[in-house]
Amino acid sequence: MAWDPTARERQILGAAERLSPVGADALDERHFQAMEQLRLLYGHPETVPLASFFANLAHSPEFFAAYIQLGVTISMHSALPRRLRELAILRTAWLTGAPYAWGEHVHATQGGLLSEQDIAAIIEGSLSMAWGDLERAVLQAVEELHADALIGDATWSVLAGHLEERQLVELLILIGHYVTTAYLQNSLRTALTAHGRGLSAR
Repeated sequence: MAWDPTARERQILGAAERLSPVGADALDERHFQAMEQLRLLYGHPETVPLASFFANLAHSPEFFAAYIQLGVTISMHSALPRRLRELAILRTAWLTGAPYAWGEHVHATQGGLLSEQDIAAIIEGSLSMAWGDLERAVLQAVEELHADALIGDATWSVLAGHLEERQLVELLILIGHYVTTAYLQNSLRTALTAHGRGLSAR
């Protein structure tokens, strides 16, 4: 999908968030345990409030805790190399036109993991000449899942030639998790963080 970043952001961010953040008086132990995992993962001090995305997810305590646990597992325990994870996340964010996820993960990869040229090539996708076989196959996997909810045999063959079975399963879970994330953030009209630059981030 060739999104026009300005038009897409206006569509998603041009109106107020659809939910009010859960107030501190409504939080229970399930929330606090999940929030502690978030703070440990991202290094937030306790005095820094949760981003509005997480504060909105807290309307469903069980799903809030499960969503965060999966995110922590992906970040801390995945067998996939981080660069491959971020390629898959960013391609998913771009194809779903997700300003929040795109901006946050471009920001997270600055400083050496991905270059500006890499980010431009992610926007172009698997057809870019910038990629080696495995990285191209990861991007193709995202594109094929987005288009057909299925990775084709040719792409799977390349992935299986480079990745272990555990990594193949985790790649599918990762992509699915960030599709869910895009659905949530886009539909809730989640406001960008202070450093988030949305779909214009490079």
